[in-house]
Amino acid sequence: MSAAPTSDGRVLRIEGLHKSFGKLEVLKGIDLALSEHEVVCLIGASGSGKSTLLRCIDLLEPIDRGRIVIHGEDVTRRGVDVNRVRRRIGIVFQAFNLFPHMTVLRNVTLGPTEALKLSRSEAEARALELLERFGLADKKDDYPDRLSGGQQQRVAIIRSLAMQPDILLLDEVTSALDPELVSGVLDLIRELARAGMTMVIATHEMGFARDIANRVCFLDQGVILEEGPPDQIFSSPREPRTQEFLQSILEAGRM
Repeated sequence: MSAAPTSDGRVLRIEGLHKSFGKLEVLKGIDLALSEHEVVCLIGASGSGKSTLLRCIDLLEPIDRGRIVIHGEDVTRRGVDVNRVRRRIGIVFQAFNLFPHMTVLRNVTLGPTEALKLSRSEAEARALELLERFGLADKKDDYPDRLSGGQQQRVAIIRSLAMQPDILLLDEVTSALDPELVSGVLDLIRELARAGMTMVIATHEMGFARDIANRVCFLDQGVILEEGPPDQIFSSPREPRTQEFLQSILEAGRM
């Protein structure tokens, strides 16, 4: 499904977003816009606000101030149908969150049959096409505990894709994986980017971000301190804090 941009070409606009948990202010005035088919990577230290920002976009967390506009609609206004909005946004977390008592095929078809009201045959056709596309068709009758961590995460992404979202949010989807399992998940995301999927990705994989993103945003202490094309952010960051963060990543051998 193609996202429906507004007249200014933006699929998503975040304006002055603030979010606190008790006395802890996690997001301190986030402004971010996303165009159709754009891939934006969020980088920054743990605790900088990346995951909270994604959860706010998907309306999993109520915001304190500001607004989130999707397809020209303020989805943070009072009275909005949250479930209707979430049907257009896919989100995948570090944990796979697959239903252990359901096969891969049933995990992928559950959302389309329950939320989108597709027939079982329609949902299964869509699921099998995606599983085939991403090399997991032979796992359709397996239960999650029979899969590797990388396979489980790929199924979790496929489950989101089966809902045909306009925007896909990915929250550190390789963080829980053993290093040798990471590449299969990243390859799947690269394929989605080549196919034009609109995505916001929180990641610690700097080389991946540099390779896949149209734009990189560096979050620090709840603000987007710096953003720009990957080459600019990774090769000549302007902000001293960005330079310090990337140097620490480089010294840790993660870039």
